[in-house]
Parts: sequence; structure tokens; C-alpha cells
Amino acid sequence: MTEGLDSERMACWRAYIEASQRFFTRLEDDLRAESELSLADYHVLVLLSEAPGQRLRMGELAERLVFSPSRLTYQISAMQKRGLVAKESCPQDRRGSEAVLTAAGLLALREAAPHHLASARQHLMDDLDDAEVACLTRVFERLGRRLRAGRDVASTPSD
Repeated sequence: MTEGLDSERMACWRAYIEASQRFFTRLEDDLRAESELSLADYHVLVLLSEAPGQRLRMGELAERLVFSPSRLTYQISAMQKRGLVAKESCPQDRRGSEAVLTAAGLLALREAAPHHLASARQHLMDDLDDAEVACLTRVFERLGRRLRAGRDVASTPSD
């Protein structure tokens, strides 16, 4: 049987789960109130806007979003219908496809970004001092590296 958490770690775990859910819900609500975008839409648009040529292979985009291939296909299809992204064959490999940011997608991102930043500041960043920001950055970067490495090990076939 797995050992339980001590009371301090249990309190930390519960505070993290509840606060992170409330934070993401608030970000989503604020974003939708100011734009036609969901948080997932916004994240796709940001990643594409930062990519060379404003395009990413679907597999890389799924990896960066932490989406399954089927969830990404659904997300991109919904965004295509709204004209925010296009899906094109990869120039180097016609079997693969890329998500491409459209002019309408870039405009939607530019219009939503100031409101989204204000929401993130209001609900999280402005409440943290420099030491807390540095600590949270270290913790979440370390956890991200460990979780990515653990998934790579878990998905590697054994001999």
C-alpha cells in the first residue's frame, strides 16, 4: 500500500489543486468575456505566433500543449472553422501536417493578449514577490523536466 502524505504535504497538495483549478477557471472566464477564445485557443495561437514561419508540425504542437493527438485534431479543426488557423501538408514531408497561424488568428491573439495578461497579473503574478516568482519557476521547471523525462521513459518499449 502507498504511504499517505503527512498533514503539511496534504495541505500543500489540496491548496495547489484547488487554487490552480480556480486560477485556470478564472483565466478561461476572463478570456472568454473579452474575446471569442478559450484558453486552449489562446495557447495554440501563442505557440504558433512564436514558431518560425508561424507554423508547427502537429506532433510538436501536441507535445507543447500536452494534448493527445486526437484532442489536438479536434482543437485545430474547431479553430480552422473559425479561420484562426489552417492545416497544411509539411513542405519537407507530405505525409505530415502542420498547423499554421492565419492573419485572423494573429489579429485575435493581438486583441486578446492585453486582457489575458491583465487577468494573469490580477489573479496570480501581482500577488507574488520576486523570491516567490523565482521559487515557483524553479519548482515548476524541475517538475516539468521530471514529468517529461518520466513520460519518455514510460513510453519507451522495454527490451
